[in-house]
Amino acid sequence: MAQKTTAPATNTKRKVGSSEKYNSGSRAKKARTEPLKKKASSDDSDSSDSVDDGGAEVDSLPPRARAVQEVERAKAASNGSGKTAETGLSAKESHAKQKQLALERRNAKPLADELQRTKKLWERLRRKSHVPKEERQQLVDELYGIITGRVKDFVLKHDAVRAVQTAIKYSTPTQRKQIAKELQGTYAQLAESRYAKFLIGKLLVQNDAETRDMIIPEFYGKVRKLINHSEASWILDDVYRGVATKEQKAHLLREWYGPEFALFRQPDNTNATADLSEILAKEPSKRAIVLKYLCDMTNGLIQKKLTGFTMLHDAMLQYFLNLKPESEELKEFSEVVRGDDNGDLLKNMAFTKSGARLVCLLLAHGGAKDRKQILKTFKDAFQSMCGDAYGHMIILAAYDLIDDTVLTSKTIFPEILGKSEEKDTHNIPFLANDLNARITICYLFEGQSKSLFPSSHASDLEILNEIHEIRKTTSKKDPEIRHKELVAALSAQLLAAVASSPSDLVQTSFGCQFVTDVLLSAQGDKTSVLEAIASTAASDLTPVVSEDALVLPLPHISLTPHGGKMFRTLIAGGRFDKEAGAVKRIDPPLNFADILYPVIKEHVVQWAAGPSSFTVLALLEAPDFTSKQELLKTLRSERKTLEKAAVEETANQKAKAEADKTKPKGARRPKQGQSKLGGNQGTRLLLEKLGN
Repeated sequence: MAQKTTAPATNTKRKVGSSEKYNSGSRAKKARTEPLKKKASSDDSDSSDSVDDGGAEVDSLPPRARAVQEVERAKAASNGSGKTAETGLSAKESHAKQKQLALERRNAKPLADELQRTKKLWERLRRKSHVPKEERQQLVDELYGIITGRVKDFVLKHDAVRAVQTAIKYSTPTQRKQIAKELQGTYAQLAESRYAKFLIGKLLVQNDAETRDMIIPEFYGKVRKLINHSEASWILDDVYRGVATKEQKAHLLREWYGPEFALFRQPDNTNATADLSEILAKEPSKRAIVLKYLCDMTNGLIQKKLTGFTMLHDAMLQYFLNLKPESEELKEFSEVVRGDDNGDLLKNMAFTKSGARLVCLLLAHGGAKDRKQILKTFKDAFQSMCGDAYGHMIILAAYDLIDDTVLTSKTIFPEILGKSEEKDTHNIPFLANDLNARITICYLFEGQSKSLFPSSHASDLEILNEIHEIRKTTSKKDPEIRHKELVAALSAQLLAAVASSPSDLVQTSFGCQFVTDVLLSAQGDKTSVLEAIASTAASDLTPVVSEDALVLPLPHISLTPHGGKMFRTLIAGGRFDKEAGAVKRIDPPLNFADILYPVIKEHVVQWAAGPSSFTVLALLEAPDFTSKQELLKTLRSERKTLEKAAVEETANQKAKAEADKTKPKGARRPKQGQSKLGGNQGTRLLLEKLGN
């Protein structure tokens, strides 16, 4: 008997066949029309038993039919009235009661009415373009009337702090200082708040010295705690990087050297230094303790993957500079930096001043394998590094330190120049004209020239000299050979890029300098490139009008100072050597004079009588110019035109004379004996070449 009763239950668990699939729809319809065959009026135990006994059937029903049965079961539990047995309320009434209780709890909180009003004001003020100026001023005045004297109560509430930030946005300097004074003593706490930390940034972005000196000292003594806090660390580093003075930075960074620097802070009027070498020179006995504390703090942040802080990179550089060369401490530190997962630490360091210098020093002190590992870490980042104010230095260090030039060229050049021909056209004009990116290419041609490293890049030269001193013991290849090999690997791509887009490059002074460097120093056939550059001068001297009416007409290439200088240098076939007092021509010669002259032959008199007269003079002085006699004949036939241009005041001279008239009495005047002759000086020199 037991076997007979259990058999149907066992059969219900088998896989449903095709016939059962067709019947499932009829069962679902039956379940909807007759939810429960057994009435609720029957005994409770019988009813529950009947539902349990049908469990096998319910499991075999489709999901929709089971859901309908659950709803009907719930209705039966509420006696068909729609009200729950516990509260006696319907679902709608229960929901309304919950909303009423929530409203009562919110209204019972302190400053409930004020908070509600500030939210409405913020909703209106945040839509700047939709609020007239007069109405906005009234709303701001009302907002200040609410928050004045209660700022501390508002800033720690996530919805109210937005209203305070809006008040600061439209505030006067006096109102901002009033809010800053009200919040004195709470800035460290605000920095730890998820929302209030932005208020500190709003106060400091106005660049008010009094407010800055009010806020930053509150972080003193708390740097270790704040830099390890998930919210406060970012605002602390923003303050350190962008707002703090040199002395305030020193006070903040000194706390990385030990607890005593946080507890016993030097007075503000003293010249505190964060240079660890100076501190250890005064107290050498503390070296081991300070370095261990500093190492623990930096390692803690690295382990937490918080590696983007400028303060961290400054601290790491101070630690590295105070390690002994070739010591175990230095090797361990280098392994920690290189061993960071995904290379996030090295990539973040590339974009800060101290971080980039530290990477350059790691390359200088490392071996061949270490340098290869560091270079591999920056894969897919060289494009952004070359245009960065600090990241480009790492590329220069790789040029000067890595002996394997094949590795360097295959790793760096494809990224910064572009991996396809289409991308080359886009990347190289950027490299030629960007203030930092151009250094990563022209450095291989010009070295440490003043035109490439102006006074604004003096720190670049200091780092280069530092790593050049170190490489005497860590690199084997001769620097000149290393650069020549890199230029050979780079030349084909650069020559192709200049030939494909000459007009884009010659429009700027940086672009003309780039073209000159490539044509003088690159290796390979340059004929097509020289012809492309000469073609940019193939027109008369009228300005090129752009299709866009808002864009000013472009001057002819020969009328620009940078264009004329580029043509003269290429015609001369080399750069002027001050020590030798003559042009140092390259081998093989460019012979650019013979390429340019046929292009400008039709307008050569116009060139000779205008601002480009020195270019024509360079043609006559070029030793490899084969059409010299033809040019002289043409110029002699237009002697009267040249004589008139030689004495007639030029447009630039007229503009300068007018400017001199409007100068105040104390302004600088021309020196005594200085030539005041008008006219085109280049044309006068050409007339001397023509003779009688």
